[in-house]
Amino acid sequence: MKDPEFYLPAILLVTAFACRLPGMRQTWRDPLLRTVNALLAVASSVFFFAAPTTIAAVNRLTGVPNFSAPLVYSILTAFSASCLVLIINWRGGPPEAARRATVRCVTAYSLVIVALFTLFALADAPAERLRDLDTYYANTPYMREMIVLYLVAHTVAALVTTWLCWGWSVKVHGWLRAGLVLIVIGYLLNLVFDTVKYTAVAARWLGRDLDYLSTGAAPPVASMSALLIGSGFIVPLVGPRLSETWRSWSAYRKLGPLWRALHAAPAPPSASVKMAWWSPVQLRLTQRESGILDGFLALAPYCDRALHGDARSAAIRSGIEPKQAEAVADAAMVAAALTARARDPKGMALDSNAPDATPSIARARDLIGVSQAYRRSAIVEAVRNNAARSESTKS
Repeated sequence: MKDPEFYLPAILLVTAFACRLPGMRQTWRDPLLRTVNALLAVASSVFFFAAPTTIAAVNRLTGVPNFSAPLVYSILTAFSASCLVLIINWRGGPPEAARRATVRCVTAYSLVIVALFTLFALADAPAERLRDLDTYYANTPYMREMIVLYLVAHTVAALVTTWLCWGWSVKVHGWLRAGLVLIVIGYLLNLVFDTVKYTAVAARWLGRDLDYLSTGAAPPVASMSALLIGSGFIVPLVGPRLSETWRSWSAYRKLGPLWRALHAAPAPPSASVKMAWWSPVQLRLTQRESGILDGFLALAPYCDRALHGDARSAAIRSGIEPKQAEAVADAAMVAAALTARARDPKGMALDSNAPDATPSIARARDLIGVSQAYRRSAIVEAVRNNAARSESTKS
């Protein structure tokens, strides 16, 4: 693999980590969120330090040929430990049990990291290898053990995490299940990566050359695996927020026809405060809902409750459910009232003894249904046309 194929995933993971920086001060005591942040940082480090250019630079700066080997293997081991710790804290349960499991996991993988550097220090590996170190030194004493150790540690973490996540995924739903499925797929690819590495190393032990499996096939599998695993941990955290934002935008858009109709009248009910484009969608939705409700109140004197009842009856006769029929009736009454106010914006022709229509308007609790009926309903369109013809006849 070329450097960009390592650096691009590293940049994406660092970006995800940077997006979480502003909230770390408030959430640093939460073991789950703290582990997520550590996972993102370690995962980006794996890709950065595994790039051939970085490997060569580290070897040159330390003055030790192949020093990057135990460094990269140690970071990969730390990534495996971070994933296990995150799963332990993510699943919940008694805090003391989770803490003990976390300590055991961190201790075990810390010992693996110490062993990796110890074995490298004992080995004789003078020839720098940027891409094929695993197979080149597969038969070298101590280097051989170091390579097998990091692969075994990686495999154990992959098997345990896959088993835990799969068993958990069948018990949950929604964004959490989607994230767990991504993690399972990512770790299955990790097992493919390990299998390819084992095959290439074992081939060297048997006197055969399958180095292309280690240098050509394994790195792309590792990249895809890490991105899927990282996405799997992030999706359940950001998914609900994205869903809420999408629902708010959808509601904001669907309320558009009714809001524009109320504010396009010659006598708008109230001045609308212009919001910046970066304003939160929830705030924009609240403003639009408030504007519609204010418009209803200002429009109440022009509303005809008898028309509301006729429109509701017509909607029910056409097969519309009662709740939607109520929305159609409210939309029809609003359409007729807007036409009446357009003809008489000052209310000179209003009957002071006419019943207040506000209670009818107040029943429009589902503003989205009213807005969609205002735009699409044939009954509302017929009422609007009749009101326009009636006003033309009066004039």
